[in-house]
Parts: sequence; structure tokens; C-alpha cells
Amino acid sequence: MNKVKVGSFEIGGGEPLALLAGPCVLESLERCLYIGRTIKDICDRLGIPYVFKASFDKANRSSFHSFRGPGLKKGLEMLETIKKELGVPVVTDIHEQAQAGPVAKVADILQIPAFLSRQTDLLHAAAQTGRVVNVKKGQFLAPKDMRNVVDKLHESGCDQMMLTERGASFGYNNLVVDMRSLPIMRSFGYPVVFDGTHSVQLPGGAGTTSSGNREYVEYLVRAAIGVGVDALFLEVHDNPEEALSDGANMVYLDKLEDLLKDALAIHEIVRKKL
Repeated sequence: MNKVKVGSFEIGGGEPLALLAGPCVLESLERCLYIGRTIKDICDRLGIPYVFKASFDKANRSSFHSFRGPGLKKGLEMLETIKKELGVPVVTDIHEQAQAGPVAKVADILQIPAFLSRQTDLLHAAAQTGRVVNVKKGQFLAPKDMRNVVDKLHESGCDQMMLTERGASFGYNNLVVDMRSLPIMRSFGYPVVFDGTHSVQLPGGAGTTSSGNREYVEYLVRAAIGVGVDALFLEVHDNPEEALSDGANMVYLDKLEDLLKDALAIHEIVRKKL
């Protein structure tokens, strides 16, 4: 398997389990720093390579009136501060081709949202930056269809990529995770990430907002680690009830360490067989 270089560490190919985690959207700088610093301290204790994640713009909210984030300019300033103060790499979403260049000046990983995973021009623009590109598998795609995403990135000059599973949609405000997708996508030769929090999301489940089943995160994470992944993606908040986006599926910050301990224990068994 190809490894990807993120900051001072690598993901995939037998490297330690990595974590991409943080709040769904950039809220106040102080809160993001608190969440990120707490996660980093946990990861340092457990020996987990850590990447801070948060979005500067949630462009696919259920309602026109939902909070979307601070926007590109202020968001990148915040991510740059977080990256510098915490000393960790950062990952954030891009939604338009024009965002790729500016975001690549700050972010170590450019993330393609699931709804946009087939957008050829967006994939090309991300690939051209030279940064690691993490593509979330569309809720509407079969895992084997991600081979086309890999080929698009390859043909655009990118050999540093990761593929993320976040559940498939059959409508009715629900997502289902097919664990077979993890080995299928790993067969393409690149690290695979499991998004444990968006996988329990109920898109549009609260009418004008999405809902979620946070109580099932730990079970899906254990299952995915047991199947075999290279990194976890988790949205984490100190008080999800106050979160400005996706609070219903976010992990409580004070519950994260126990979840990661379980994940590591399973990963150490599985890694020997991958």
C-alpha cells in the first residue's frame, strides 16, 4: 500500500492508526483551540498521529439559514493559527475549484466532501496543489466506484490520496455502513479512513437540520477498526448540544480517550494481518 505523508508522519502501509478530529465547523478560535489542544494531549498520551479538522464553510447545510462557518478568508486565518499553536497538521473541505489554491497554502490535507466526490474539475484542482487529497465516498456511490476517483486523481498528477467511508444513503433520513467497502477501497492501494460520526448522521432528520445517533459511534468504530482502516475521522466537541453544526452525531470530548483506547487495542491485532 502507498503511504501518504502528512506533516511529520505517514498514514497507511502499516503505520500507526491516525486520527483526523475536531469540531464540524470552525466556531470561535478559543473553542477550536481548546478542543484541538485537548485532542492533541490525548493523542500524545496514546501515541496517535493527530490532524486537526474543521470546516470554514458548510456549503451543504439542510437550511439556507443554518450556520455555515466563518468563510474562506477568516477560516484560513483561524486554521493557520491552530496549526501553528498546536503544532499539528490540519484538514479542511473545499467545495469549489477556486478554493483549492488558497486552502493548500494552509491545509496539509484537502478534503473533498462526499456530495462532490464525482466532480472531476474539483478533484483535478485539488490534485494540482500537491497536497494530500482525502475524498469522502459519496453516499450514492458503490465502493468499487471510488476506483474512478482514484484514477481521476492519478491522471491529475496526485499520488498522495486517502479514501473515506461515511455510509450509504437509501433515503428516509438514514445512512448504512457496508463494512465490505473498507477492504474494497483498500484494494486500490491507498489509505482508507473511517468517518465514525457522519456514519451515524440522519441527513435532514430534524426537518431543517440533520440529526444523528451518537450512541452508535463506538460500535461502528470498533467494527471498522476490526475490518481494517488506516485512520479514523471523528467530529468532536466539548458540548455537542451547543455545537453550531452536526451536534447530534458528534463525540463528547470527555468520551474520546476511552473510544480511542478501544480502537487502538483492536487495531494492534488487525494491523498484523493487513
